[in-house]
Amino acid sequence: MIEFIIKLHPEIVIKSNSVRKRQTKLLERNLKTILVQVEPSVRVNNNFDHLTVRCESDSETLRQKLIDRLSCIPGIVNFSEMQSSKFTTLDDIYQQVKDVYASQLENKTFSVRVRRMGSHDFTSIEAERYIGGGLNQLVASAKVQLKKPDMVVNLEVKRDLLIMVRHTHAGMGGFPLPSQSDVLSLISGGYDSAVASYLMIRKGLRTHYVFFNLGGAAHETGVREMAHLIWHKYSLSHKVKFVSVNFAPVVDEILEKIDNGLMGVVLKRMMMRAACKVAENLGIKAIVTGESIGQVSSQTIANLNAIDRVTDMLILRPLIYHDKQQIIDIAKQIGAEDIAKSMPEYCGVISRKPTINAVLSDVLANEDNFDFAVLDSVVQQAKVLDIRTIDYQADQQAHVIEQLSELPPNAIVLDIRSPEETDLKPLAIADREIIELPFFRLSSQFANLDQNKTYYFYCDQGVMSRLQALVLQEQGFTNVAVYRP
Repeated sequence: MIEFIIKLHPEIVIKSNSVRKRQTKLLERNLKTILVQVEPSVRVNNNFDHLTVRCESDSETLRQKLIDRLSCIPGIVNFSEMQSSKFTTLDDIYQQVKDVYASQLENKTFSVRVRRMGSHDFTSIEAERYIGGGLNQLVASAKVQLKKPDMVVNLEVKRDLLIMVRHTHAGMGGFPLPSQSDVLSLISGGYDSAVASYLMIRKGLRTHYVFFNLGGAAHETGVREMAHLIWHKYSLSHKVKFVSVNFAPVVDEILEKIDNGLMGVVLKRMMMRAACKVAENLGIKAIVTGESIGQVSSQTIANLNAIDRVTDMLILRPLIYHDKQQIIDIAKQIGAEDIAKSMPEYCGVISRKPTINAVLSDVLANEDNFDFAVLDSVVQQAKVLDIRTIDYQADQQAHVIEQLSELPPNAIVLDIRSPEETDLKPLAIADREIIELPFFRLSSQFANLDQNKTYYFYCDQGVMSRLQALVLQEQGFTNVAVYRP
């Protein structure tokens, strides 16, 4: 049997009983929604101060899938693989513990830690001494060491139940979704907006996405990949919206009507206006950006102040004090680095001498020349998608791209997963050539391959394969297909 004990994030534990009960129920519901997609027979039990996940299986593959999912669910500070059983006496506990741990203690220092709940004829310290002493005598090469041992034998005794904690994994922390309402995140596909969105999800905010398209279909394809990744990995329990706004007409208007030095600030103000209108249409009361003080010219205090004056809506900036390297490190940690570093920079407007000290009166005077009907029009024409259907949308866009479940003879498979994924789960197909070329290198390296051959793209979910094949097809490559076993 696969068993996990789920520990709540400390900020949940210190809440009042009513708040704690609500947050725990949300986490229980989210666990059931997500884990049933991994294995329908998974059972989740709510024990108020912790939750348990059990499945009648010994599959190592299933165990790893459950670990991967549990580590990405907001509200969990850590979770432990456990083995639970009934006991009668303290010696019975020792007998069960030695059967599990004796072989693991060879040539190691160790300590025993016992957490106890209920009425027993022994204390936690007495249990630690009895079990630790027994293991020390049983395993001649092992040695008790209370400070910094090689191994800690973690046990929980709850009334007549013994829980042996075999391994503890770090959780995502934060609050369960959607305990803190909804927000709309401005996403560009780069490091900043991806990390800002992740941090909002971690705080229990259901995060929707709005994208201002400055680079055509290829730009939107990349941003969709990023939004789908963040949603699928960290907020799969809830549906969210992905809104795409064609901002090219707005940029054209800015280039024609706005003073060169103020173009960047005015562009951001127009994005804020549009984002607020989209948020209001969706019933959302706050927007999120990935801005950080001093990172670019539009992100000085003076310019951010001028940008914020455009709306009364709450603007959240979780990265406001972060350095760029800190942001990149978080992106790498959450699995967003590969897409972010492959995303081209779409500046929209490039000022020769962008101001770092915008004066609001000058900005307003310039905006008097702007035709706001253009802004209203792009917002009205915005595409609103359910993010769960982005893979379906990719199917619809890529309907002319061949998708095969069985490969023809001598087919060449292009494994476009990231190096981390291919190292963890190498692709092996008998009698087929496999080339590993990560999706973030496709645009620069695909043309170097033999173009007289057809390449069948492979990734775990199939979404990225279809989207990347679509991008290459739009660039004139007709020798691409998708392998979806």
